[in-house]
Amino acid sequence: MPLITYLPDQKTLESAEGETLLQAALRAKIPLTNVCGGSARCSTCRVSVVEGREHCSPRTPEEQGIAEMLLLPAVVRLACQTIPTGPVKVRRLVEELEDVDFDTLYIREAEPCTIGEEKEVLILFCDIQGFTPFAESLLPYDVVYSLNLFLRQMGEIVGAYGGSIDNYLGDGFMALFEADDCEAAALQAVGAGLAMLQRVQDLGPYLLELYQRSFQIRLGLHYGKVVAGRLGHPRHKRMTVIGDAVNFASRIENANKKAGTRFLVSHDVYDLVKGRVQVGKRVYVTLQGKTGKHRLFEIIGLRSESV
Repeated sequence: MPLITYLPDQKTLESAEGETLLQAALRAKIPLTNVCGGSARCSTCRVSVVEGREHCSPRTPEEQGIAEMLLLPAVVRLACQTIPTGPVKVRRLVEELEDVDFDTLYIREAEPCTIGEEKEVLILFCDIQGFTPFAESLLPYDVVYSLNLFLRQMGEIVGAYGGSIDNYLGDGFMALFEADDCEAAALQAVGAGLAMLQRVQDLGPYLLELYQRSFQIRLGLHYGKVVAGRLGHPRHKRMTVIGDAVNFASRIENANKKAGTRFLVSHDVYDLVKGRVQVGKRVYVTLQGKTGKHRLFEIIGLRSESV
């Protein structure tokens, strides 16, 4: 029977007759990602054939279609479609297995209240710029994998900076930061936003390697009064916040489009962190649904004494 060596696991095993690279890996408990369950409806089980390419079965029509869509080189194969006929050595190309699990997304809910509770919080809106063309050019399962990868990493950053994700909004989300010291909470929220921008920048090469495309994000941060309460059908109520401040934060995030920026904050936030942040553009904008002009500030970094 053909021998298969899996990298970076450094495991070698004998495959059964007619067994695919994916089936052999799963039988040996090698964590080879397969979001679609090995049905050639995604590309997450892809491997690079290091040795023995001549011992791999030809691409199936399903695999060929995916390879043409993603411009995969001949050495990259879908493990679910490849049957070895002789010794081969392959390397797993998608190793972030934990990012496939939706249960790893972190949502911290506030304490339940009967009707509602008024409080002042920092509201951070995050949205992916260019996600629609990114998603339209990929297979659905690859979109799910990429989005889950992004949301998980953003959730970790928000949590590390003392915030919580209140709601997921398509390819974006709303996060909340609250503390007894509003200046400290504002600095944490700004730090989270900057860390998120950097993480997406770091994620870019990985997405480019997998899909020949990546994306950026836009952020809007505001400090204001909201009402926190349990909303929805009696059987499916969940904690969330509502109020004008929430809408205002959303409009700030959207204002990045015209301003040509990535991270804008309101004057209320700037008053809490001025002198401790590096500011780029200062813009006056008209926000949809709001009267008058509003001054927004582009955050490009923290001052060294605030790091």
